[in-house]
Amino acid sequence: MELMKAGDVEEEEEEEEEEQQQQQQHFHVLAVDDSLLERKVLEKLLTISSSCEVTCVESGDKALRYLGLLDDLDNFSSPFSPPRLSQQQEVKVNLIMTDYCMPGMSGYDLLKRLKGSYWKDIPVVVMSSENEPSRINMCLEEGAEEFLLKPLQLSDVKKLEPHLQKSLTRCSAEIKEQETVGFGIEIGIGIGITDSDVVDDGNNSDSNKNDNGDLKGDRS
Repeated sequence: MELMKAGDVEEEEEEEEEEQQQQQQHFHVLAVDDSLLERKVLEKLLTISSSCEVTCVESGDKALRYLGLLDDLDNFSSPFSPPRLSQQQEVKVNLIMTDYCMPGMSGYDLLKRLKGSYWKDIPVVVMSSENEPSRINMCLEEGAEEFLLKPLQLSDVKKLEPHLQKSLTRCSAEIKEQETVGFGIEIGIGIGITDSDVVDDGNNSDSNKNDNGDLKGDRS
């Protein structure tokens, strides 16, 4: 009996490890840094630590464009509006890591844009080679999850796993909610429920109340 219990425990542990590996493979990190060398180092560290997918861009503008927040002038949209449906389906990001000092849009400016957009719930980590307390506090107050000092180490990247897991859990919950809503709509269409039916039903209930009131009046 004890051998069987030990075997069951080992089997459960193996299943948990496989599940964790599958979840890690679904992690998607968007890395923003103007330095090609820094992007390569970050991508390598993330791949080693979490086996996640990494997308690298070299500027804040390209990060916003990738996330659907920076359209062409002919297709202007508000940053507070959600991305187009196709954009939502194609882009799944669990974590955004950005350098602080970059030409044009700084990492802090990018952070502010993200926190004021549809992507406000996605964890953002800011990186810098300069250890300035005022800069660190400013980013943390704006909503950054972490502020990491360069050069990054493998131990720094491993600290991000809880943020990745939290983001993945939230995304899974949103997907289930969308599937539930979609299933409910399909059921409503299947049985022929329309908005007019709902309105008519409300009117009928009101008329029934009036009829009952008239009957009571007659009896009195």
